[in-house]
Amino acid sequence: VQLQAYGGGLVQPGGSRRLSCAVSGSIFSINFMGWYRQAPGKQRELVARISSGDSTNYGVAVKGRFTISRDNAKNTVYLQMNNLKPEDTAVYYCNVDGRPSRWEGGRDYWGQGTQVTVSS
Repeated sequence: VQLQAYGGGLVQPGGSRRLSCAVSGSIFSINFMGWYRQAPGKQRELVARISSGDSTNYGVAVKGRFTISRDNAKNTVYLQMNNLKPEDTAVYYCNVDGRPSRWEGGRDYWGQGTQVTVSS
């Protein structure tokens, strides 16, 4: 199972950016999909996650500005980021909680990370 994240880059303060993360390979089912981020010198923190039933929760710092969504047919999760601030600068990692097969329990999968830099 591989997670490939797209969409990072340089954006000006107040701007928008959309991240995508596609899950490929053999996976039986996916429960939660989400995004975490890690800024230099800081711990990794939750940005947003979404359940298989489309329930969402967000980190306090991004609530009201970011929106997470998923396309189950494409095994893809998206993160729409609006009104970006310099403090949003970080490496963004996608995360999936899924079952590799019907005989196995859930486990975490991580993408390689994509850099988002908010700067003028």
